[in-house]
Amino acid sequence: MQLEEQIIQVKGVGEKTAGLFHKLHIDTISDLLFYLPKGFEIFEEPKMPDEKDNGRLISFQGVLKPGTLLMKKSGHYTLSTAVLMCKNTPVKVRFFNMPYLKNLLLPGKTYILRGVLEITKDQFCMLQPKIYKEDEYHNLQGKFQPCYSLTKGLTNRTIKKTAETILQELILPQDYLTAEECTAMGLYQIQEAIRCIHFPKNECDFRNAKKRLAFHEFFSFLFQLRQNKDKNMQLAFESPMIPVADTKRLLEVLPYELTQAQKRVWEEIEQDLSKEFSMNRLIQGDVGSGKTIIAFLALLMTAANGRQGCLMAPTEVLAQQHFASLCELVKKYDLCIRPIMLSGSMSAKAKREVKEGIADGTYNVIIGTHAVIEDTVVYQNLALVITDEQHRFGVKQREKLSKKGKNPHILVMSATPIPRTLAMILYGDLSISVIDELPKGRLPIKNCVVDDSYRSKAYSFMMKELKDGHQIYVICPMVEVSEATDELENVVDYTRKLKEVFPKEIGISYIHGKMSMSEKSAIMNAFEKHETDILVSTTVIEVGINVPNATVMLVENAQRYGLAQLHQLRGRVGRGDAQSYCIFMSSNSSKQTMERLNILNHSNDGFEIANKDLALRGPGEFSGIRQSGDLGFEIADIYEDSDMLKLADSFCSKILKENNQDEKLRIQNGLLAYKSLNPIDFRTI
Repeated sequence: MQLEEQIIQVKGVGEKTAGLFHKLHIDTISDLLFYLPKGFEIFEEPKMPDEKDNGRLISFQGVLKPGTLLMKKSGHYTLSTAVLMCKNTPVKVRFFNMPYLKNLLLPGKTYILRGVLEITKDQFCMLQPKIYKEDEYHNLQGKFQPCYSLTKGLTNRTIKKTAETILQELILPQDYLTAEECTAMGLYQIQEAIRCIHFPKNECDFRNAKKRLAFHEFFSFLFQLRQNKDKNMQLAFESPMIPVADTKRLLEVLPYELTQAQKRVWEEIEQDLSKEFSMNRLIQGDVGSGKTIIAFLALLMTAANGRQGCLMAPTEVLAQQHFASLCELVKKYDLCIRPIMLSGSMSAKAKREVKEGIADGTYNVIIGTHAVIEDTVVYQNLALVITDEQHRFGVKQREKLSKKGKNPHILVMSATPIPRTLAMILYGDLSISVIDELPKGRLPIKNCVVDDSYRSKAYSFMMKELKDGHQIYVICPMVEVSEATDELENVVDYTRKLKEVFPKEIGISYIHGKMSMSEKSAIMNAFEKHETDILVSTTVIEVGINVPNATVMLVENAQRYGLAQLHQLRGRVGRGDAQSYCIFMSSNSSKQTMERLNILNHSNDGFEIANKDLALRGPGEFSGIRQSGDLGFEIADIYEDSDMLKLADSFCSKILKENNQDEKLRIQNGLLAYKSLNPIDFRTI
């Protein structure tokens, strides 16, 4: 069995199951090995139900009370209810569509049930708990059982069993680190880390596995980056551009004046575009700091010099926003830009016509998604490549775009605030421009950090804002209910809950990353046009969405996110003239959690928050792999795993400084063997 073999080759995986795996983008064995658990279920000793456990996931041991197992049909559903006695305490349990329970649950027999405990009318209840026989549960007790994100028809048991089969039969490639190097750096060997990340023996085992895989992601990225650094620093640029009056005229007629930070950054870029070598620059700016107008100025200078420029955005929604904003500027100020948009959702005919216009120079500024790098897209004279939220793109994607021209200038933009100590490691090959000033007149967002007891007040406040004609975002950490994280809010159920709380005339919809591009675009367009009032979302909306009328954001389970990510989410409000608010609601009200979140109460400065986030991060919650990675890393977190980033940087520098070709070749070949297990491919190098 090899890493690159198809998943259908695994024993027990048939065509139907393989098709379900494909829905999760698991096509090969390596795909499944890096399809990591989102959490772990830890089977503790069964306990007596207690009022303190209301809303918590617990296990209890009970005896089925004779005569209490009842089944009732209602339409297409079968509702089963029963009462189990935990010593002298009755617990009522309910199940949907499980008619076979009459043969599974026998009166007078002892079972262990696991589920979320609820108290209804002073009675302990559980909805759809899992049922275990005593010996079955005791075999699981104390073990860490992985829980994966699922798709309809594919169970957690199937993924777990397939992963077990692979790890039993697959001989993983040799580690690119020697045993001595692993020992010296306090790291697991990679084979052990891959096994333990799925099936850890204990919490320490999991943390060590995550630590090694975080190192792997960082080192793979840095080694590739440093190898290419010198090659990219001094690429000759044919026929340098010249500064043009077009940009000066635009700056004079804009209804606002650039901040000093924006002026400084534009001056740096204008100088770069005028040099004989290709620019390779990053604009790092807080949310709402005005990076986009700088990008438009660069595109205008490029067009005025008779060249083509391209701006690639990570989502079609963001690409459409950029295109609409640019078209408005072109029309209002009669700019020499001839813009066009190219996206994957366009018809074949429309795509063909756009590509013809790009090839013959009809269009000199192209805005789009990944479609702009398709093989069939030919540019007449591409001179500037801009990528927005650059960490969302892979190296190959950006390299492919830059090869569409002759060493074009590269400009990347990011709103992710990174402490300087880490930025110097991650962006060592780029010239960094920082926009560290917000536009004048922008009202600071008012924040509050609260626990669940504030919910009714929060809803009342949201209703007040809705009556004033404003709109609202609600952020949930999950898409749907999860076996591993029953206590976390999910967009599907939360939307249903809000529809019960708010009047019928309030339009409520939801959006998440699993939706198709056309679905997401339609939902966002409806929200932008104020056809809906409340948008419930996962963190999919953190990138560049601009709806000035949205004045409130409620973040549920705020303790689950890093401060830097919460700050980026917060940047979706406060984009208009009205006062905006952000409510961070934590389901964990411990002193440590609330102190950490309260940093957001006292600062709207992303870089200050990022530095404090770095200082505060400890080993993190033992809950599994994060829902979304900072800077595109799958496992590694630049804050939580900053020690691994520094270690990877140090080891990388040592290998390259020694310049031992045999050692470099050993590392290179080892990394190639594990390239399919390295999801990080996110920088222009």
